[in-house]
Amino acid sequence: MKILVINGPNINMLGVREPEIYGNLTYEKMCDEINEYGKNIDVDLEFYQSNIEGEIINKIQEAFSSKVKGIVINPGAYTHYSIAIMDALKSIDIPAIEVHISNIHKREEFRHISYPAKACIGQICGLGVEGYKLAINYLSKI
Repeated sequence: MKILVINGPNINMLGVREPEIYGNLTYEKMCDEINEYGKNIDVDLEFYQSNIEGEIINKIQEAFSSKVKGIVINPGAYTHYSIAIMDALKSIDIPAIEVHISNIHKREEFRHISYPAKACIGQICGLGVEGYKLAINYLSKI
């Protein structure tokens, strides 16, 4: 089974960006840890990160014609205003779960809104890297 893991803006700066919120784990190490988890449960993971909204939309649309069976997406700041990412997720028939390293519901009020979540089967936030693993595990079973 193949699952696409999409990360949005500034996720590539993990380990540098606000470590008091996001921790000290770098993006590369986070991907390595998640990939190892995927291997242990016989899931093939593809990772994609972009700071550009249109590129994320293109990747979601590409998933439709590939053998992707699930999407784990951390839209970063696009969470709070990207109707375009929400529409891209709605336009494909692939289950998706939105993940956030921090608990967006315990942060600034504007972060409580998630447009992409409206197109997802669930949202996991505040559990750090474990949230990605939980999403992958769930998607691997449906």
